[in-house]
Amino acid sequence: MLRKAMGDIDVKAGVLSILSRVEAAYAKKSENSQQPKPLLVAVSKTKPVEMIIDAYSVNQKHFGENYVQELEEKGFNEHILQKCPDIKWHFIGHLQTNKINKVLKVPNLYMIETVDSEKLANSLDSAWGKLNKPDKEPLRVLVQVNTSGEEGKNGIQPSDAVKLYSHIKDNLKNLNVNGIMTIGAFGHDYSTGPNPDFISLMKVHKELTVKLNIEPHQLQVSMGMSDDFEQAIEAGSTIVRVGSSIFGHRAKKI
Repeated sequence: MLRKAMGDIDVKAGVLSILSRVEAAYAKKSENSQQPKPLLVAVSKTKPVEMIIDAYSVNQKHFGENYVQELEEKGFNEHILQKCPDIKWHFIGHLQTNKINKVLKVPNLYMIETVDSEKLANSLDSAWGKLNKPDKEPLRVLVQVNTSGEEGKNGIQPSDAVKLYSHIKDNLKNLNVNGIMTIGAFGHDYSTGPNPDFISLMKVHKELTVKLNIEPHQLQVSMGMSDDFEQAIEAGSTIVRVGSSIFGHRAKKI
């Protein structure tokens, strides 16, 4: 069960504040870049339905969830289906192959950002192909890269990213691979210089554009969260995943 939201959190103001900061960071970056305008994904894990509806009411359409069960609960929630008809769900957690069908059946699933192996990609391709959904298009996916090298983090190694991306792009017709993502290490001290995780992912981005002949602006980059999304945009991010700065700090699931 999800904890109740604290009554003193103004979700609408949080969304509008973050969007304003995204715009400012993008304006600074876009002076010398063809980078597309960054997309804000509001990370709503452990947060109640009412907060999602509040955020949607100020035109926030994209939401990210980490847990399969929670995505199911919210995706099929009658209030969200009624009040948020154009909501777009991003799955941003680790996806086990035995949970694929549960995720793919969620209404308004927009993207899976955490594809980190050929096995998972192949399974997604097969399952999406078998799914009977009206107006079904290829499923949008990102390749997750483990830029920090931490054992506890999921993601493919940077050196293997091109191979996995190529496999999906060339062989899996039910998937539309849109770009790359990373979670990275937490708590980087920017007084010491740029975030090495952002540098690493942008190197993968450049390698993909060169080796696969992809225009840079056509390749999405998902990196940056509440503490560093502005620095991520400056580094080249086109998708930022912001939770606590919109919804307040998350309580642990019980």
